[in-house]
Amino acid sequence: MLLITSGAARAACIDLPSQGEGVVAAIQDARTVRLDDGREIRLAAVEAEAAHRGEAIAALSLRALGRRIMLHGADDAPDRYGRQPAFVFVEGEARSLQDELLEAGQLLVGVGIAATDCRAELLAAETTARDSRRGLWAVGAALKNAENVDDVLSRVGRFSVIEGRILSVREAGGTIFLNFGRRWTRDFAVTISRRILGSFEAAGISPKSLENKRIRVRGWVERRSGPQIAVRDVGQIEGPGAHWRP
Repeated sequence: MLLITSGAARAACIDLPSQGEGVVAAIQDARTVRLDDGREIRLAAVEAEAAHRGEAIAALSLRALGRRIMLHGADDAPDRYGRQPAFVFVEGEARSLQDELLEAGQLLVGVGIAATDCRAELLAAETTARDSRRGLWAVGAALKNAENVDDVLSRVGRFSVIEGRILSVREAGGTIFLNFGRRWTRDFAVTISRRILGSFEAAGISPKSLENKRIRVRGWVERRSGPQIAVRDVGQIEGPGAHWRP
């Protein structure tokens, strides 16, 4: 199992291929800007917290409105809303807007970040904000307790970061369940399809080895029999204080 601490060097995201540049003409939402040529750019690899959206928009506006930005990323294909996802760098700045906003506690690290060094960079920035109780971490509500089922249920349909101890690991019908409670039909669980076990093996992680371990998981909360997060990327799971990477 490989570990990467919060002191990771912050240069990885800018090493991704260039996707062009432009001047920010408007702020569309907490993670989307419109350029002067009409393109809409979505800050890749981050998610906004609904209760903190106003503050996040203000922070993005302060840093980006009217500024020339450089875009980097592995894929510039637009999302279903026509927005180009990218890591965004304000001209003259070495750190991405994502990195700055995460460290200020304005956004959360998202999922599906293929570049592991870049993901580590973003997680380190988020960890700094969480440890310093900045922004959305100030009241402690952004990190949910897996044992508080009602609190987790309140997050159904929303991106969340949840922490707790895995009490048991079981497999049924090609799905591995990381159970955070003893009532499987009600308590919070994380699901992992056997189809992605290769990525866990490549990271040196066996799901069974996580039993009795305290972990942090991020993703969209769904309600099945109880609340669940489906893990589709090994990067969605972290050990508090350090981050696993494939």
